[in-house]
Amino acid sequence: MATASDEDAVARAAYAVQRHQQILLKLRAEQRVDTAELAAAFGVSGESIRKDLIHLERHGQLKRVHGGAIPADTLSFEPAVSARTEYSTEKGRIARAALEYLPHQGSVLIEAGSTTEKLAETFPGDRELTVFTNALPIALALVNRPLLTVFTLGGRLRSRTLAEVDEWALRSLAEMNADVAFLGTNGISIERGLTTPDAAEAHIKRAMLSSARRRIFLSDHSKINVVSTVQHATLSSIDVLITDTGIANKDLKALRAAGVQVECV
Repeated sequence: MATASDEDAVARAAYAVQRHQQILLKLRAEQRVDTAELAAAFGVSGESIRKDLIHLERHGQLKRVHGGAIPADTLSFEPAVSARTEYSTEKGRIARAALEYLPHQGSVLIEAGSTTEKLAETFPGDRELTVFTNALPIALALVNRPLLTVFTLGGRLRSRTLAEVDEWALRSLAEMNADVAFLGTNGISIERGLTTPDAAEAHIKRAMLSSARRRIFLSDHSKINVVSTVQHATLSSIDVLITDTGIANKDLKALRAAGVQVECV
C-alpha cells in the first residue's frame, strides 16, 4: 500500500514535469531562461530549477550556461502537443475558418497538431463524413458524433505528439483517397518550404499530401519564417494556407508572391 511519502513523491514528479514544459516554452519564446527568475516564478528553490535544467540538458532539450540556459538546438525543439498553449485564440479562429473547406459529404484527413485539434473541437455534427486521422486526441474528440465514421491510421504512437507514424500508418495512407486534408507544420519558409523536427512525422506528412485531393494548411503566424530539421512539403504543396492577422505584412506579401493562397483570420 502506498504511503503518504510515496504520494508526495509522485506529486513532486508531476509538478516537475509541468515545470519542464513551461521552462521549454519560455525558452522557445525568449531564447534564454534565468535560474533566479524561474525559481521566483515557480515558487521553488534555485536548486530545484538547477535540477530541472540538468534533467532537460541530459535529454538534449537545452544547454546550461552561467545563471540559466539557452536552446540546445532551435531547429529540433518540439514541445508536446499538450504544452502548445500559445496563440490559442488565433488557433481557434484558424480552425473556424477551416470549416469553410469542410465538404458536406465525403472524406477528410486530419493531421495531428494543436491547431487541427481545435478544428476537431469545432467540427459540425450535421454532416455524413468519413474522417481519417493519425491523432488519437482528434479521433476521440470525433468518435461520438453519430454521422461521422472515424478511422485512425495505425502505427507507432509518438508520446510527444500522440501521432501515429511509421509503416502501418504509411500503408494506410497509400490506400487512401480523401477529398480534403487539414494539415499543420512546425515551420514555413520561402527558402526551405515546410519543415518539422521529426523525420518519422515528416514521412507521414509527405504521404498525406498525395492522399488528398485538396490540402489546407493551418498555421498561426509564429510558424512563419521558422525552419525546422526536416522538410516535408514545398510551398507548391499548399492549396490554401490559413493563418492569423499577426503575420507580418512583408511575410504575407512574400508568400503570396511565391504563389501561395493565404487567408488571414
